[in-house]
Amino acid sequence: MFLKVIAPRNPIKLVLAFGLLASAAAFAVAPAHAGECPVDQVATNAVQSMPSAPEGVTDEVISTIDLSTKGDAWKGNRFRLRKLVVQPGGVVPWHDHSTRPANILVAEGAISEYSNTCKVAIEHKAGEATAEFQLAHWWKNNGSVPAVLYSADILPPDMDAHDAM
Repeated sequence: MFLKVIAPRNPIKLVLAFGLLASAAAFAVAPAHAGECPVDQVATNAVQSMPSAPEGVTDEVISTIDLSTKGDAWKGNRFRLRKLVVQPGGVVPWHDHSTRPANILVAEGAISEYSNTCKVAIEHKAGEATAEFQLAHWWKNNGSVPAVLYSADILPPDMDAHDAM
């Protein structure tokens, strides 16, 4: 039996096509991206039990900016940057982001998020960021080292900069 080798007319296009195919296949089998709820676990009001008090957490406000100077729509709102250190076994209690959008960066360690929109814990590792808005959740450090998080959020006028987790 003889094999006939056909040289591609444009090897670059062939390499790109195989790369695209491999990338598509890799994403097609992935249950979720890092720090996201798996598609088959998305739910409404998924969390049944939730802690109401912080445990093993330090919460340092690094900076706060009054956004009132940006116009009437921003009157009373503040932009806040915080550093949270969650010790192993520590908990950031149940809170909601219906009026307080936030971005969280996990700088060190890892942390588990228990959200009202997911039936299972969502794992967040060092180097990952997550956007929080229109959800309620709590966090727990199930690891053996402290988790260091940086949080940037917009506080509405009725929230104190030192009270809202």
